[in-house]
Amino acid sequence: MLTDFFIPAAMAAEGPLGGSSFFGPDLFIILAFGLVFYFIIWRPQSKRAKEHRNLVGSIDKGDEIVTNGGLIGKVVRVEEQFLVIEVAKGVELKLQRHAVSAALPKGTIKNI
Repeated sequence: MLTDFFIPAAMAAEGPLGGSSFFGPDLFIILAFGLVFYFIIWRPQSKRAKEHRNLVGSIDKGDEIVTNGGLIGKVVRVEEQFLVIEVAKGVELKLQRHAVSAALPKGTIKNI
C-alpha cells in the first residue's frame, strides 16, 4: 500500500484498433531531413572537393599560387605528391599538393 503512494501502478494504454501501421508523417519527416542534409551539407561539400581536386591537378610550373597557410609563391618544380615554390629570390619551399588553396592570375606576385 505504501509503495502505491510513491510508485503509482502503471496502466497500459490500449493499442490502435485494426493494427494498421501507417508511417506517413514519420516517413515524411525522415525524407525531409534526408533532403535537407543532402542539399545543405553533402552536395556543396562534394562540389568544393571536386573543384579543389581539379585545381590541384591543373597546377603546372610557372603558376602563381596561395597556400592554406597564406604563403604566396611561384611554382618552380612539380613532383607527384609535392610542389616546390619560390617565395623570394633564392628561397624555395617544398609543399604537399593539397596545401594549395588557390591559383592566382599571372603577374599577381609582381603587383604585391
